[in-house]
Amino acid sequence: MEGFEELTGAEIDVQTIPDPYEQSVQTRVATGDKPDLAFWQPTASQLTALNASQNLQSLEGAPWLDAYDPALRDITGILDDTRYAALISTPAVEGVYYNKEVFAEAGITETPENWDEFLQTARDLKAAGVTPFFDFGGGTPWATQWWVQVQLADAATDGLWDRVNAGEEKFTDPTILGAIEGYNDLIEEGLFNENLRTATFEDQGPALLAGEAAMTVQVNSFFGQLQSLADTEELDEKIGFFPISPSGNVGTFIPDQANAVVAFTTGDAEREAATRQLLSYWLGDGYPAFVEAQSTVSLQSDVPSPAGVPQALLDVSASLGDSVGSMQALAIVNPDLYLNLGDMIQGTQTPQQVAETTQSQFEELAGAIGASGF
Repeated sequence: MEGFEELTGAEIDVQTIPDPYEQSVQTRVATGDKPDLAFWQPTASQLTALNASQNLQSLEGAPWLDAYDPALRDITGILDDTRYAALISTPAVEGVYYNKEVFAEAGITETPENWDEFLQTARDLKAAGVTPFFDFGGGTPWATQWWVQVQLADAATDGLWDRVNAGEEKFTDPTILGAIEGYNDLIEEGLFNENLRTATFEDQGPALLAGEAAMTVQVNSFFGQLQSLADTEELDEKIGFFPISPSGNVGTFIPDQANAVVAFTTGDAEREAATRQLLSYWLGDGYPAFVEAQSTVSLQSDVPSPAGVPQALLDVSASLGDSVGSMQALAIVNPDLYLNLGDMIQGTQTPQQVAETTQSQFEELAGAIGASGF
């Protein structure tokens, strides 16, 4: 933000918040030690966690809103019909990263167009001696939940998470339980890497790049790992992306804390105005330089993405327009589905127990925030 400092004479003090980030920020806010701006996951549940109506500035009517790609303008950052978060980078999408060379060697020339074709492709690859999928269950198995959530894309479009939020549908009911069982069935069928129980996130990128596995269901942060391992030219040659859902190629979006910032109410009108001025510069005159420096996909229709952005990331961004929200984006609270699925991988919970445990956690968390019916 050197351009803003030069333009205004202001000094920007960037502070690093220690992990666990969310709890550390919330502790500061609770004690009245509010920052002016903070990176924050712009979902309803995480905005609720900050008590947005009391602690955050409304960003309604901001001058940079009309610059957004229309498909992204209202995708996230809104709670109770009020905008509290400003998107600065592309929200993550749960979808399939695949090795193009492995596909070509196996004679696969088209990417799957629905879940059944996706599974048939996996079985064809296995028959050809290729490990179809790479996932990890060792350590913190946070990516396990993507396998369940992409199976729920059609149901999410049909209001699944609204029903769950209202207590009208549960994780133990056929839709979500069926997705959990479906994931477990793929594991039992032997479609994953043999070291599934012990593999870690750090193993995943190298395995896909080397062609040790053909596909993985992941989000944008995984591509960051790939970018640390290979340059754009190699990535464009080897790695592709396609969204997947039961009936088609619909992505499931899951914005994370790196995608957006929130502006706090500090009680100091001058500071609050300066914060809005910085956002207006960041997403206005300063935005072209920002996306160039970050080598990231542009969110704005009139600002092109830099030439060095890998094609897979451009494809991720292109899938956002008709994507549907994940549990993190649409549920009022977010239970530890991924940890429970990790237990399933390790053999300490059955799919039914995963659903029951997750439902119990959901009800407890919903009750804690005073959600109606819990």
